[in-house]
Amino acid sequence: MQITNDTLTIHLVDVPVVDAFKFPPPPQEVPGVSPFQLIPARVSFDITYTKMGNPRQILPASHDPLSPLNWAGEMWNATNSGRFSLTYSDGSFSASGSFDSSGNFGEMGTERNGIFVNQNEEGNVEAGADPVSPPFEQSQMSQMAASGSANQTAKSVLLKRRVPVKVSH
Repeated sequence: MQITNDTLTIHLVDVPVVDAFKFPPPPQEVPGVSPFQLIPARVSFDITYTKMGNPRQILPASHDPLSPLNWAGEMWNATNSGRFSLTYSDGSFSASGSFDSSGNFGEMGTERNGIFVNQNEEGNVEAGADPVSPPFEQSQMSQMAASGSANQTAKSVLLKRRVPVKVSH
């Protein structure tokens, strides 16, 4: 792994994994990994994530420790690209290719949650650390999704126990 100011690169070579024709694999009569249902394989990949533009500050929007809105951080829009290869250990199958996030949503940054949500990088509690309201109320998000335009960039938002909603910016 290599981290610079604007990129994160992950490089893995011949990592042992298993493939299954069914997911999840059927229950085992004897607990453990069954060679009849799981296929040993090796995977390699390189992926690079790249920050774009200016960061945005995220403040916690809930006091509820189980809420997906109870986190803070600094996030950038981001892209990724890479290549991969996979080979079954018995040589019966292999695949390789490349990918990128062109046209898709991506972010990277730092985040804090749990007891760290209101602490800065030095571990001090931030001034005015009370949670703020979400950027959009639920009814506004639904209205925005219903009136979305094909020319606008849309981001999907998944809230706990709710259906994903597309939000246009």
